Amino acid sequence: MSYEGWILITGALVGITCGIVGAYLILRRMAMMADAISHTVLLGIVIAFLITQSLEGVHMLIGAIGAGILTTFLVQWFHSKGVEHDASIGVVFTSLFALGVILISTAVGNVHLDIKHALMGEIAFIPWNRLTLFGFEIPVATATLLLVLAIVLFFVLAFYKEWKITSFDPALAVSLGLPVMLLHYLFMTLVSITTVASFDAVGAIMVVAMLITPAASAYLWTNRLSIMLVLSAAFGALSAILGYYVALWLDSSISGSMALMTGAVFLVSFICSPSHGLVSRWVRPEETTKAQ
Repeated sequence: MSYEGWILITGALVGITCGIVGAYLILRRMAMMADAISHTVLLGIVIAFLITQSLEGVHMLIGAIGAGILTTFLVQWFHSKGVEHDASIGVVFTSLFALGVILISTAVGNVHLDIKHALMGEIAFIPWNRLTLFGFEIPVATATLLLVLAIVLFFVLAFYKEWKITSFDPALAVSLGLPVMLLHYLFMTLVSITTVASFDAVGAIMVVAMLITPAASAYLWTNRLSIMLVLSAAFGALSAILGYYVALWLDSSISGSMALMTGAVFLVSFICSPSHGLVSRWVRPEETTKAQ
């Protein structure tokens, strides 16, 4: 496959995987957790390097996932102690990310771990790092994202009803005897894995954009969870593909252009959505008011 093809596939996989996970984040009103985890995984990556002195291997993945789970635990713990949820996210997010930045600036300053790469990523380099899988050469990042997408789809299908109930009515979930906290931490582990798989390829900024914006766009088009999941994944993939060609046209950052296109898709949705869009409010103001 061509160099361009691998970039498009990898970007689309990021969009699809993040779109599916992001739909639940939007419904649970936890959009800022995506921002927090996508930044605090940096601390896990740095600590993994300090322990092993190597930038290759599964330990980097384990460290990043551990940082994501730690972020989730600390946010939930502070919230359970009376701290507002948004404040908990802000405190944990800024503190752990700042610690990661400090460690990069001091302990690993002479190694190829830099803040700019962590924030923006460089998807253009993805096709050069390959492995042989079933006789085919495939970029490592693409293979990782394929595996993560399979894991996400498995758990979404396996716990579809449970996560649907806990997302829309946590009190009902508790009354039905569902293990709400276990399901919460399982879901946040999926968020961490998705974030980590996307982090090296596209950086923190695009991960946040892909986790939040396609899902927010899909939310404007439908009231059904199943359709929202499909639309969110489709909007994520579309944004990645459009973003690549916009980057070529502008001769700019590929990841940044992909993130920009998620905003463009949201703007179109915000204007054209049949039930929540600006046009529908102008054309049918009374019906829109009743629907709300």
